[in-house]
Amino acid sequence: MNIEEIIKAQRDYFKTGETKSVDFRIEKLKILKDSIKEHKEEILEALNLDLNKSKLEGYATEIGVTFDDIDYAIKNIKKWSKKKHKKTSIINFPASSYTIRRPYGIALIISPWNYPFNLAIQPLVGAMAGGNCVVVKPSEFSPHTSKVINKIIESCFDSEYVVVVEGEKEINQKLLKEKFDYIFFTGSPRVGQIVMEAASQHLTPVTLELGGKSPCIVCDDANIDIAAKRIIWGKLINSGQTCIAPDYLLVHKDKKEELIRKMTRTIKEFYGEDPICSDDYGKIINKDHFERLIGYLDDGQILVGGKYDEEKLSIEPTLIDNLSLEDNIMNEEIFGPILPILEFEEIEEVFKVIEENPTPLALYLFTKSKDVEKRIVEEISFGGGCINDTIMHVSSHTMPFGGVGESGMGSYHGKKSFDTFTHEKSILKKSTLIDIPLRYPPYDGKLKWVEKIFK
Repeated sequence: MNIEEIIKAQRDYFKTGETKSVDFRIEKLKILKDSIKEHKEEILEALNLDLNKSKLEGYATEIGVTFDDIDYAIKNIKKWSKKKHKKTSIINFPASSYTIRRPYGIALIISPWNYPFNLAIQPLVGAMAGGNCVVVKPSEFSPHTSKVINKIIESCFDSEYVVVVEGEKEINQKLLKEKFDYIFFTGSPRVGQIVMEAASQHLTPVTLELGGKSPCIVCDDANIDIAAKRIIWGKLINSGQTCIAPDYLLVHKDKKEELIRKMTRTIKEFYGEDPICSDDYGKIINKDHFERLIGYLDDGQILVGGKYDEEKLSIEPTLIDNLSLEDNIMNEEIFGPILPILEFEEIEEVFKVIEENPTPLALYLFTKSKDVEKRIVEEISFGGGCINDTIMHVSSHTMPFGGVGESGMGSYHGKKSFDTFTHEKSILKKSTLIDIPLRYPPYDGKLKWVEKIFK
């Protein structure tokens, strides 16, 4: 079946109204969860082949969070789908107001390679919970996981409801020429621009989950032991190939030496003397990305790491010092296990450095100062973040996740996923028992009454 036929079949099926049933949505989400459970070992094996993910990391960051999202949606779809009564303005007396949420129709989800299972299935959960039909396009750079996703979806659903379309970038181009009712894209800002341009041809609404240079700030009052562990974990999970990984470090000059020493020790505690040989340490997705990362090793001074294995596509955890803002590594998202270190003395220097880069997807701050926390959170624009931790803000389905500016638009997770894939329809229900003549012509002598209503 070609792409045009798939979309036509889904549009015809959506018109039947079957996907709008709340019971239907709940049933299908339960089927999806059961199939994921059944294929758990295949998913973990695929993640290992694509990214050398350990079973624990694969389960925790890809499968477990997906189960959490499915369970949360199943529990709450009925509540989310109910009519919401709203206050009605006096100008509409006598009347009542309410909103209802309805699916967009046919949704396209284009997912990336770095968390190839999670970032395909989590948006799918929101799209299904909202009552849509869905086309999922996994990344061609994680082919083993893509095949498992296809296998799971085929075992659960007819293609007129949910279908996986595999292939190279030419397939993306063909998909983006078609008219969808919603597009959800996760990937690079460069490709995000292409997606948005294509969507504009059909005035299709989009969510763009992008990336950017996410700063990590360590103040002089921070708990350095905790900061070292949480920064290294957040930077090196998935070998740094995480859109919200700390991209560069801003550390107070009085704590810089201590932090570097403790981060170095933490790397050895986590991954041993030779991280490249560790079963818990991932690899770079492909040769192109590997060579791009190797190019950054020429910037600044390598304090720790710097070795790499081209055959294994693995780069040691690397800390780099003595950098300038003009270096390549400070002007591009790294997306790998290399952490540049900059120092500051006054907090105003932090603001200046962050403002040199596009709006970050995430920001991390290690401090005990409520005043510094307040300034950073309120005065710097970023998608989301943590105080005294990294990464973990995305683990809560009670909070939306998304970027701002160059790091993306729109958000999802939990209820926000449901909201993203549904349109909130506003309804005013007017009584016909009386009909106040004030709004109708002729208007002579009526202005004073209108002024009284609106004053």
